[in-house]
Amino acid sequence: MKEKRNSIDFVLFIVILMLLAVGLVMIFSASMVTDLQKQGDGYYHLKRQAIWTVLGIIAMLTAANVDFRKFRNKKLIKFSMLIILGLLVVVLFMPAAKGASRWIGVGSLGFQPSELAKIILIIYLADSLARKGNNVKSFIKGVVPTLLVAGLFSGLIMLQPNMSTAVILFATAFCMLFVSGARWLHLGGLAGSGILAAAAFAMSADYRRKRVFAFLNPWQDPLGDGYQAIQSLYGLGAGGFFGLGLGQSRQKWLYIPEAQNDFIFAIIGEELGFIGAFFVIALFGILVWRGFKIALNCSDKFGTLVATGITAFIAIQASINLLVVSSFMPVTGVTLPLISYGGSSLLFTLGSLGILLNISRYSKRNGVE
Repeated sequence: MKEKRNSIDFVLFIVILMLLAVGLVMIFSASMVTDLQKQGDGYYHLKRQAIWTVLGIIAMLTAANVDFRKFRNKKLIKFSMLIILGLLVVVLFMPAAKGASRWIGVGSLGFQPSELAKIILIIYLADSLARKGNNVKSFIKGVVPTLLVAGLFSGLIMLQPNMSTAVILFATAFCMLFVSGARWLHLGGLAGSGILAAAAFAMSADYRRKRVFAFLNPWQDPLGDGYQAIQSLYGLGAGGFFGLGLGQSRQKWLYIPEAQNDFIFAIIGEELGFIGAFFVIALFGILVWRGFKIALNCSDKFGTLVATGITAFIAIQASINLLVVSSFMPVTGVTLPLISYGGSSLLFTLGSLGILLNISRYSKRNGVE
């Protein structure tokens, strides 16, 4: 007898589309000035993001109609793990851009393996933790193997270097361990150790130390390491409650470098004000709420853990971006999911959200209740 499927979580679907719409509008607004100057085409970034948005929506709708349990195939998981680990090694030998080797390919045809690694690691850990059962409460049998795999992925990504993405992956694995039933004592000890390790790593390289000191006092070097943080705060402050108006940003006039990327939220705050910024944060809040609701309502432990992992990585990444833009964290290269410019990031994020939508079809309770 064929299993009955519910409709997808409509609230989540609408929120995703709203975030995409905000992203396209704000990418055009943030990039138009520099596109006219450098490319001679004010629609340069908009057109490329629109193409990736269409491809991403196709990937999302496709994934939303593929039973998520089909991803729980041992051969498929092992093959995917080998491929992504190989790509994470290969990317280290690619030509560096802005001091980091993160891309495979050329120009708009390139992609970041670290974005694909998020999905593959989540599926692998969900399958592994679901199979462990009560063994997840054991530090040696449950926690250590999980963190070793997450550490391998994070370590390769750190070598690019890309500490922010590595932290997101590790934090996502930590959330999945928590939901799977790992002991509080083990997780608390690991959290403390992780914070100390992150602090030590942040101080281990000159450029990371400069970012930390710039975060503590950006005005000490206003034209150097503190420049982006200061310009971002100017943008957020200038927006006030109602904003300067769509398209009226002053910071995008070559003050914030590549404003359509990591610091697009500063342009949102400047043009749309507190109301617009709060609206975007609220949309992410609803997305996270629906994601964790899907995880809680899923009767399949594998599905629960996949939904948790996908929701966690989006929540963590969005939180880091917002904290950086508002100068509550040192500047780091983390995009705002679904809104910042970036092809491979958008494609794989929408693909993962498609899996989340599919899991919602098999939830015990679905809808807006």
